[in-house]
Parts: sequence; C-alpha cells; structure tokens
Amino acid sequence: MNQPAPQLTTCPVTFTQLLSSTRRGARLARLLTLSQLQSWAAPQDLTERAEIVVAELAANAVLHGSLPGRSLRLTLAFEASSRLLRVDVTDARGDRWPQGRPLSAASDTPLHTSGRGLSLVAAVADHWETLPYPPSGKTVRAELVGPA
Repeated sequence: MNQPAPQLTTCPVTFTQLLSSTRRGARLARLLTLSQLQSWAAPQDLTERAEIVVAELAANAVLHGSLPGRSLRLTLAFEASSRLLRVDVTDARGDRWPQGRPLSAASDTPLHTSGRGLSLVAAVADHWETLPYPPSGKTVRAELVGPA
C-alpha cells in the first residue's frame, strides 16, 4: 500500500468585523485591514494591495449597498503558506450587484469622481467575484496572492 499520505493544509487565520455602513466605517475597514495584516506578518506588497481593495470595496458597500440600520461585514482570511489573502465585504443590498466596466475615455477624466473603484480592484486583485449572502445581501470577494 504505497499511497501518498494526505497533505495537511494549513488553516487560514481569519478576522471578521461588523462596521457601520458609513464613510467612517469604510475608513475603519481599511485601517483594520492594515493592522491585522501587519499582525499576521503578511508581505508588504500584499498588505498595500489589500489596502486598496478593502478601501474600494468598503466604499462601494457604503455608497451602493447600505440600508438604514444594517452594517457591513469585513472578513479577512490569510493562509501564510500559500500567501493567499481572501477579502470579503458583505452588505445588505443583494438586489444591487456591482457592475465592473472598463475605463472609457469619457469616464476617465479628472472631472469624474466615481466609476473607477472596481477597475482598481480588478487591476490589483488576482480574482474578484460577487456572491449572494442570504437572505438578502451580497458579498464581494477578492483574492490576492503575495509574492513568492
């Protein structure tokens, strides 16, 4: 019976926090991400990219996904051995899913102050997607892989 032994996979360390669906809550999500990734000794490149992703996803949750009296949820899961970070930002508006769109010449002018967030997430993250969060919300998930 020469079968390979099952490989143990390390469990990711996780962090979850409910935050107010306000600009202050979005800012706090970014600051908490920095603090948590530093405490996990995540690579600096990964931490910087995660800061951008969390800032954009939390801002979108506040602008487009908030309902009165409902919070947003930030979840970070980091697996050090594979250098994989998963960022989940969950909001209450499952009926309003983000629409990623390419930057066009018309929307990429200095006068337009919105419409670039998901383009930044797509450029910085290795993968992103939107998932339902029953009963009525959604989670925008981004995955980032740190340098080897």
